[in-house]
Amino acid sequence: IEIYSLHVDCKVTSRFAHTVITSRIVNRANESREATFEVELPKTAFITNFSMSIDGEVYPGIIKEKAAAQNEYNTAVSQGQSAGLVKITDRKLEQFHVSVSVAAASKVTFELTYEELLKRQLGKYELLIKVRPKQLVKHFQIDVHIFEPQGIRFLETDSTFLTNELTEALTEVLNETKAHISFKPTLDQQKKNSEPDETLLNGDFVVRYDVKREATAGDIQIVNGYFVHYFAPQEMPVFPKNVIFVIDRSGSMTGRKIEQTREALLKILQDLRPEDHFSFITFNNKVVEWKSSLLPATEENVASAAALVQTLSARGGTDINGALLAAVGMLEKAEGLLERSISMIILLTDGQPTSGERNVEVIQENVQKAINGKYALFCLGFGFDVSYKFLEKMALSNGGIARRIYENADAALQLQGFYQEVATPILMQIEMKYPENSIEGLTKNIFKLFFEGSEIIVSGKIRDELDLFPVEIKAQSHTSNLTLKEEANVQEKEQVFQNQRYIFGNFIERLWAYLTIQQLLEKAISAQEEDQKALEAQALDLSLRYSFVTPLTSMVVTKPQQKEELANKPTEAG
Repeated sequence: IEIYSLHVDCKVTSRFAHTVITSRIVNRANESREATFEVELPKTAFITNFSMSIDGEVYPGIIKEKAAAQNEYNTAVSQGQSAGLVKITDRKLEQFHVSVSVAAASKVTFELTYEELLKRQLGKYELLIKVRPKQLVKHFQIDVHIFEPQGIRFLETDSTFLTNELTEALTEVLNETKAHISFKPTLDQQKKNSEPDETLLNGDFVVRYDVKREATAGDIQIVNGYFVHYFAPQEMPVFPKNVIFVIDRSGSMTGRKIEQTREALLKILQDLRPEDHFSFITFNNKVVEWKSSLLPATEENVASAAALVQTLSARGGTDINGALLAAVGMLEKAEGLLERSISMIILLTDGQPTSGERNVEVIQENVQKAINGKYALFCLGFGFDVSYKFLEKMALSNGGIARRIYENADAALQLQGFYQEVATPILMQIEMKYPENSIEGLTKNIFKLFFEGSEIIVSGKIRDELDLFPVEIKAQSHTSNLTLKEEANVQEKEQVFQNQRYIFGNFIERLWAYLTIQQLLEKAISAQEEDQKALEAQALDLSLRYSFVTPLTSMVVTKPQQKEELANKPTEAG
């Protein structure tokens, strides 16, 4: 079985990435063989299309409601024969895998399309393409086209497998608003010197970039009556933080995990700013407060905390409830905190609650009641023994986010990376306002916190024929209350995309649908049961209308001889 052509074609238009992967395979044997198509794609992406063509016959993937697809499938196939086509492979990727029997001397073409909205983190967007053909490929090519009407501020291409020879196969063309990155290694360039049949192409191919920004109320883009509004202010004073680290030191954290936690905390302590206040609570079946109150992050206090971190050892049970309530209590009675400051609790745990209150629903309720909207709770789940669902619901109910920390060699870096994302809050209580009677389907437009290096994105549909589209942003910075205003000329904005060669027509509408689905699913996690059903019904409707494989839909992959398989989207909570 030979892959004679593999093409990754990616178009990024105003942060919305549309990727098509086409693999052409021929069976050179004189009997039929299995041909496999395996793609690793970002977890944040939604698959939108898949097909295979065998000897001119096209077998499409059809997107249906998950429950309906599952029922149909179960009746068609005796249980136990099917393996899901998509599974999570690491902290950023999931894998789509399909194989089909190909007759002697026949060819098959696989084509997979997925879309995602690139998220700005620590000041840049990242487009990740996983390259793993597992064999030498005669025609191998990656093409990335980027069009950013705001202008491209910087662009870098990075790869885990580029040798000097392979670098010669890489070209970058960049002008004010567009970039084209092409990677087209010949067979010789792909070969490993030591083993000429082996390929060097194995790893990540990453494009990172950021856009230019004016100091205004963000950037508005409009196509076919849908708008997207990007807002990422820069160079603003940072809010002082009051942060309590709540660290699990139960028996299951023994060994590598507690070492990596110590390593990460020592680095994080160095990153505290002098105006921050901080404290530590460690817990197993007992909850221990390092100090009875929060301390300013002076050199002396940081050194004393570092000494404590060095001695962290793991044994005993897991009293998550007691530890979080102690953290809230400490923030409640804290004195000497700055008036305009932001309070947050960062929980790191690797297991289920086994001491104190064990019922996760009761814990969620207790914590939400205690926090009462005043502080942000961030939950980091270390490894796969945690109930990620529980942590995610608790974080989203209390203005924070959850993240899984994978038990890899880079776990300490994952922890530090997470802290860096939330280390510099520069705005709070942000409200993005639009002409009420003229828009519908508005995505989330009120945000509790904005961290430097990230980006606020709001999208919606403009109902009326507007000439001017006014926007207003209200927010609090560390030093003042802000009101920013801007008016966009609708026709001028529509013009920007009209003569662009590689724009897929309704991309802002698809971006709006993608963002709406993501937000509905997130909202459903912390909603009451009835609301949850309504939110999921809305998300399902959009997933079907725009053909996205989301956690609520399945793609039925048809094969020769009336065979079918299912592709479902896995979630971090399983």
